[in-house]
Amino acid sequence: MTQTISPGAAATRAAAPPAALGARRPLAILTVILTGQFMAVLDASIVNVAIPSIRGSLHTSGSALQLIVAGYVIAYAVLLVTGARLGDRFTQRRTFIAGLAAFTLASLACGLAWNESSLIVFRFAQGVGAAAMVPQIMTLIQRVFTGDARARALSVYSAIISGGMVAGQVLGGLIVNADLFGSGWRGVFLVNVPIGVVLLAVAPRVLPSATPRIERKLDLPGLATLTVSVLLLVLPLVLGRELDWPLWSWISLGAGVIDLALFVTIERLVAARGGEPLFARPVLTAPGLALTAVALFVIMATFGGWMFVMAIHLQSTLGYSALHAGLLFVPLGATFAAASLNWERIPNRFHADMIPLGLVLGAASMVALGALLNDGADVGMLALVLLGLCGAGNGLAFSPLMTRTLAKVPMTLAADASGILVTTVQLGIVVGIATFGSLFLGLAGSTVSSAAHALGVTAIAEGVTVLLAAAFAARAAR
Repeated sequence: MTQTISPGAAATRAAAPPAALGARRPLAILTVILTGQFMAVLDASIVNVAIPSIRGSLHTSGSALQLIVAGYVIAYAVLLVTGARLGDRFTQRRTFIAGLAAFTLASLACGLAWNESSLIVFRFAQGVGAAAMVPQIMTLIQRVFTGDARARALSVYSAIISGGMVAGQVLGGLIVNADLFGSGWRGVFLVNVPIGVVLLAVAPRVLPSATPRIERKLDLPGLATLTVSVLLLVLPLVLGRELDWPLWSWISLGAGVIDLALFVTIERLVAARGGEPLFARPVLTAPGLALTAVALFVIMATFGGWMFVMAIHLQSTLGYSALHAGLLFVPLGATFAAASLNWERIPNRFHADMIPLGLVLGAASMVALGALLNDGADVGMLALVLLGLCGAGNGLAFSPLMTRTLAKVPMTLAADASGILVTTVQLGIVVGIATFGSLFLGLAGSTVSSAAHALGVTAIAEGVTVLLAAAFAARAAR
């Protein structure tokens, strides 16, 4: 039977032991929820290597391609905290299953899309489903696992959030190249359908049904203002380059900044009136959370932007197949996963320094790779080594930074804290695709040499940005 807890009781509630939640199969629970997490993260990048195929099939513009990639992440990002609140109100079990069902149906619709407009709309719908499903995962981990088991689960959770982006590049290439039943690029969306159906059959039997229910208030004014702010800032960045930066794009950017200030004001008013703002002060003041959020935003802006730009360069500039391009990301993904899952083996006294040093390694590798490919050269062994170093550096930073921060968050703030961190990660991806994607596409021109030069310039810009992230991460780690 579902238990209802008042907000006051929720604030003082201790973490329930696994047995209290009926979690007799913690490994099965972790497998189900992290598979859902993996699908959600995967879809932020799996479409990257399918971009040339989508462009050829649907005759899409560069800005439409950016919206196809970023539209999913926009909806996912701005609705995450609201999804966390819905999980508290209706239980994590119900909300996870509802979000999974919506995500699976939207994936089917994406695979059947008939033009660029329908694909963009269905990608937004995918993001809505992911936003309902994903916030429940962190809360369930906090409630099902304790002690060292929780730390290990959080480490895998962090690795999947970041490593799923790299895995998406590889799997996307494999799926597009396989062209099963003539599906082509549609396969990168349709692959979610059978997995989603299996999870929908298993989840009701596995997920704990006795999770507490908390009467949470929804911050609809804050949600509306944040959504408008993101759209005002992202759309001109995506569309402005192809339209030669018309006046409306600059007005939109200015209005987006003003709207962000309005969002802050609204959040303060909501808190003053006894409501629950999207970004509540008790959550933002959790140890290291605000600095971690800023660092993760910048890290994922560069990482997401680099994945997008490299996917275009490898296929459109160098003429590689989707499979060839996807496989080239294997060293990046392998070293990222290895670093993400094994960083705890490094003595604790080195962790605070390891995080910024990992980002410096990632930045240096990225700039060196851009310089190596600056003349239109093919990807050789040295480039693969640099991709591996880039993955290792980011893996030594992202997962420990997120894990160390979330481990300090009280269970009563787990849902909102995870929502805020994952929101900043996803918004970082959106901004990275919009800014670095526009920078690259604006400089690429129509020749191999101009596109290769554009890659080198973009790599330098991203490397400098990663160093900024390293500065924030150094402070957050301490």
